[in-house]
Amino acid sequence: MNSLPKMIMTIGVVLIVIGFVMQFIKLGRLPGDIVIKKGNTTFYFPIVTSILLSVVLSFIFYVLGRFR
Repeated sequence: MNSLPKMIMTIGVVLIVIGFVMQFIKLGRLPGDIVIKKGNTTFYFPIVTSILLSVVLSFIFYVLGRFR
């Protein structure tokens, strides 16, 4: 039971660090992201950004899993 609180705190710290870094790195508006503008309404769907973020996180978790 001792490892669950440590894991939750680690996930929290990682999310805080990712949030801090994302303030300085603009990931949005990559080529391939869907933007639909009609009148004064804008719909933005970051499909390429989501795929890129998924690949990067998968690599990070793979590397972290190798050290366990």
